[in-house]
Amino acid sequence: MKETLVRSLSGLIYVSLLLICLCYEQALIALFFVFGLICIGEFKKLIQLKSKIPYLIFIILYAVFGYWQAVLKTDTGLKEATQILMVLSIFVELFLIKDLFSIRGIPLFATKRFLLTTFYLSSAFVFLILIANYHEEYKPQILLGAFILVWVNDSFAYLVGKNFGKQKLFEIISPKKTVEGFLGGLFFSCVASYFIATFTGTLNSTNWLILSIIISVFGTLGDLIESKFKRQANVKDSGVIMPGHGGLLDRLDSIIFAAPFIYLFLRILNYVS
Repeated sequence: MKETLVRSLSGLIYVSLLLICLCYEQALIALFFVFGLICIGEFKKLIQLKSKIPYLIFIILYAVFGYWQAVLKTDTGLKEATQILMVLSIFVELFLIKDLFSIRGIPLFATKRFLLTTFYLSSAFVFLILIANYHEEYKPQILLGAFILVWVNDSFAYLVGKNFGKQKLFEIISPKKTVEGFLGGLFFSCVASYFIATFTGTLNSTNWLILSIIISVFGTLGDLIESKFKRQANVKDSGVIMPGHGGLLDRLDSIIFAAPFIYLFLRILNYVS
């Protein structure tokens, strides 16, 4: 009972903090900056990287690509660079997907550790800020909708899997995840996308439906990949900052992995509209 109460309270604080900061652009930028530093610290422990360089890289990327474009409302000289960052991030994540399906562990040679902290983790927080500034205008509703879809997917994947799950999704990495749970999360995310489109007035229902599929699929992959990192590190959680939940990276792994793909989809929409 006490453990459930602590878990619920820490989760409520996390969600409340996020929702409040979403209302104010500067507050959101500050929050994700802190979140990014915490997640890098947790991830460095998972991959046994002692160097402080990932913190410096994150600060530079966040300041140049996130703050410059979001706050100063200019992409002069950065538009092409942002596209390159997006391509490199997606490229690194595709290799992580390949590593996920490999029977061997994820290779963690020195260069790859820095590539992961840069293009898997640091760049994700840049894209989260840019998603909130879709079409060069601060629209937190889109980012809020993305978080809601992650929460809906995770919640219903757990509920459906617990009550109806029989076929294991990825037993070696995450024994509790089931195919039925994944499909349940995907289905209810698609349902939620209609209501998000109706109440936010941002993207149309078709675009939100596509986003729900992107978030459900890549969010689940992100969760599984982080689970494989934790299994290799022989730990249950990435950290202890959220009592009852584990680390902050445990809570953000889905949106972190999906962020570049969400941003790519929004860029495509912006290009064709």
